[in-house]
Amino acid sequence: MNMIPSVDLSDFISGDSVKKQQFVDAIGKAYEEIGFVALRGHFLNDTLVETLYSEVKNFFELPVEKKRKYEIPGIGGQRGYVSFGKESAKGKKEGDLKEFWHFGQYVDDNPKLEAEYPANVMVEELPEFNKVGKETYKMLEKTAKYVLRALALHLGLEETYFDNYIHNGNSILRPIHYPPITEEPKEAVRAAAHGDINLITLLMGAQGRGLQVQNHKGEWIDAIAEPDELMINVGDMLSRHTNNKLKSTIHRVINPPKELWGTSRYSIPFFMHPISDMKLDVLDGCIDERNPKGFEDITAGEFLTERLIELGLIKK
Repeated sequence: MNMIPSVDLSDFISGDSVKKQQFVDAIGKAYEEIGFVALRGHFLNDTLVETLYSEVKNFFELPVEKKRKYEIPGIGGQRGYVSFGKESAKGKKEGDLKEFWHFGQYVDDNPKLEAEYPANVMVEELPEFNKVGKETYKMLEKTAKYVLRALALHLGLEETYFDNYIHNGNSILRPIHYPPITEEPKEAVRAAAHGDINLITLLMGAQGRGLQVQNHKGEWIDAIAEPDELMINVGDMLSRHTNNKLKSTIHRVINPPKELWGTSRYSIPFFMHPISDMKLDVLDGCIDERNPKGFEDITAGEFLTERLIELGLIKK
């Protein structure tokens, strides 16, 4: 696989059973072979996307001391601002060349989960920032729900299998700013090679070269979306739950060529997480003689905590 397959979500929700099945087959095949697809027909509109990028740029252009006000200690970077170089990939000492913000879940009718999740952080200087962040979060969450419904059918599960696990799930919307590079980086890249923790990731801003995906031969291939496409990949939770039938693909964001060091890059991933008590135990339908159970039983919450410790965002 040297190309990222492209699919159209409107086929799945068209009401046409043939188109729906074709979408299920195409996305299932892509996630078994390379773990990434480019998706059109999502629920974001151009105006929302333009407004979001404008507000995100406005935030990252604030003076560092103002941004640091929104860096909340003791929550593993799960809400608000995370400053430059704080996060590193699993197994890497060097911090990634990025700063970012986290919008979290807007809990609906569940006081227990509302108490469990950190509160979203409000940016005083930018009255539209949190409003557009919330709207984008909701539209990406809705898109992710239908992608997971297609994957449930591909796995031989009931179509709405994931619905209750992702309702009020611990999902994160992460606007990232990769600032201009001012000197030769020693070992660091904009985002070192990693797999995502969650069920699936929906990425805005994969236009232009930078994001690369590792195929099964170990080759790095460019993942470049069209302007109306989201790049969507399988995370480690879903890979684990399906006994690696659906592949969580290693990916990275490389540094630009030297002539483009003076430019910023923005990307905005949405990390679809389930509620923390979802069992990630390997599905029975993904175990057979050739593929024995490959993972211990664990909940999503336990797995997330393990990984945040590995990333250096939570101290033991």
